[in-house]
Amino acid sequence: MSRESLSPSGEGGGFRGRARRASLNHDTWGLRGPQRELQGLSWVVVDEAVVAEVRAIGAATADAPGVHERDQVATRVESLLADPDDPELQDEFVRWAERTAARAPTAEMRSAARMLLVLLRDGAPPAVLHTVDPPISFHVNPRVAVAVGIVVACLTAGGVMAARVVSTPTLHVSGPPTDVPVGPATDGRLVFKASGSPALLRRERWTFDGHDVTKLVQHENGTAVFLPGHLPEGAHQLSVTAGGGFLGASGRKTIDFTVDLTPPFLDVPGPFHTNAWQPLHVSGRTEDDARVTVAGYKAIVDDGGFSVVVPAPQPRVITVVATDPAGNSTVEQQPITVTPRRPPAPIRAVHVTADAWANADLRRGVLALIRQHRINTVEIDLKDEGGIAGWNPPVPLARTIGAAQPIFDLAATVKRLHAMGVRVIGRLVCFRDPIFATAAWNGGRRDEVVQTPSGAEYAGYGGFTNFANPVVRAYNIAIAVAAAKVGVDDILYDYVRRPDGPISTMRFPGLHESPSAAIVEFLRESRIALRPYHVFVGASVFGIAAIRPAEVAQDIPQMARQVDYIAPLDYPSHWGPGDYGVADPNAEPYQIVVRTLGDFEREVTGTPARVVPWLQDFSLGVTYGPYQVRQEIAAARQDGIDEFILWNPGAVYTKDALDPNAPKESP
Repeated sequence: MSRESLSPSGEGGGFRGRARRASLNHDTWGLRGPQRELQGLSWVVVDEAVVAEVRAIGAATADAPGVHERDQVATRVESLLADPDDPELQDEFVRWAERTAARAPTAEMRSAARMLLVLLRDGAPPAVLHTVDPPISFHVNPRVAVAVGIVVACLTAGGVMAARVVSTPTLHVSGPPTDVPVGPATDGRLVFKASGSPALLRRERWTFDGHDVTKLVQHENGTAVFLPGHLPEGAHQLSVTAGGGFLGASGRKTIDFTVDLTPPFLDVPGPFHTNAWQPLHVSGRTEDDARVTVAGYKAIVDDGGFSVVVPAPQPRVITVVATDPAGNSTVEQQPITVTPRRPPAPIRAVHVTADAWANADLRRGVLALIRQHRINTVEIDLKDEGGIAGWNPPVPLARTIGAAQPIFDLAATVKRLHAMGVRVIGRLVCFRDPIFATAAWNGGRRDEVVQTPSGAEYAGYGGFTNFANPVVRAYNIAIAVAAAKVGVDDILYDYVRRPDGPISTMRFPGLHESPSAAIVEFLRESRIALRPYHVFVGASVFGIAAIRPAEVAQDIPQMARQVDYIAPLDYPSHWGPGDYGVADPNAEPYQIVVRTLGDFEREVTGTPARVVPWLQDFSLGVTYGPYQVRQEIAAARQDGIDEFILWNPGAVYTKDALDPNAPKESP
């Protein structure tokens, strides 16, 4: 606790104000002499020796002929001492003494005036008079000295003359802020400063914790500076005193403060658990005067207890910080376990394009898998890699640019599959969209397209739209919302990334953050837009994203905080020799899948998302049949994942790889 003592003579202290009662337990600006109580006010007696000298000089100086009675030394002294705290009277007395010291008709009067100036204006103690070389011999009348002693005794006893607070040196001393303990951020950096005239600063005496540190005080440009350095915990006191006030008054200022370097107590029971998209209640205890934040949210501390509701999605680790008034902080972290949302039955899905579903033979093959209980979910394209939305969505921009095409009836498809107890996932290819990219570029809306550093259209994939552009984002979300209104159960985003390849070859107009942060923000916007329809939201990601997220701007932990599941494209044929320590991943599907999905499981821990992998049911370099596909499914289950989506570009699937035990959702 810092505390500055105030002058009992009022704001700023010194000669001009009447004395007020000083606060208890505070050091006060004092005068050399005992402190008295008079009519409820604190009064301070001036220095007896100074008063005696002043009166003796006045009484012992002979009257000079031709000098007006009011300007005699004795008369001037008596007039001053009758009301010594009157600033006008003091100024008038000093002016008279200066004139008299220079022009008095006798050397005796000039000498007396000079000695009065030494005592009163220059603030020297009586002993200094012995160094003054008066032009005449000066002797104090013993009778006068006795009389002065009696007067001083009366003053000390609270006699006839009220002992008024007279001019004290005004000390301007600054240090630590009032009522704020010194903590780790300021310990070692404390600076105490005093300002004033050079004469005042030379008279100052500095003590710190009872030790004289005046020699350690540095003077520069009218300022005295003291640097105490690093201090131990506990109470400390700085005192600055200076004499030389009117009638021998001295000034004193003290600053009491406390150094606190001990972090506050903090107890946060954990670890925490919550369900996906539900708020998390965090409570704990700390010190009464501490400030607490929980995952960045300010908590109210009441009698040491605190409680905060952290909205979803929460961070993977909850950080609680308690900070005391001195700035000491205690940090505690607790992991959070989030139970993801899950459909009524684990997903066993196959991918179907719009054209495949519209093809009777291919559709018949998928329906057969359903009837044989080998699958319970159909994943169907809402917008494919070519930018075609084959269900003719009621999105004006899609119809304007020719993306909306009536290939199949989504509403009828959803109704039919739901009647069979089958879940419907709508796959929506986001940013690989040649139809949109061509229309935007030709229409002069070039900021909606990924560009080369020179400003040309980026040619990769035949057209990649700019994920940082709000129009591009809104277009994809509009198609997703339209499908949710029709009744699809999930929206699974694909190509929710930047183009792969050197990022130095690409430019994203309007991007003010990292590409991965912009992808996460798109998913957040989409989740909020789809929330009223209670659909599940998933994001397809590259298999390498778990270990090399920057290659395609897919930060798995951050993406997982915005979706219900992450769907890695974990095709063995897409891994190179030696990846994950597997010599030939395409020929060893179990080994590559079990190792890679283990990484994804770790990446989504503590988020609302689960892992639903894409698995390979096609041949590329190695012939894939029932054994290979079963190996992939078994590897996923080894990692605790009992869900999958099979991919075959032609929508023809290996039925013997699928057990006829896929649980159905209730129709």
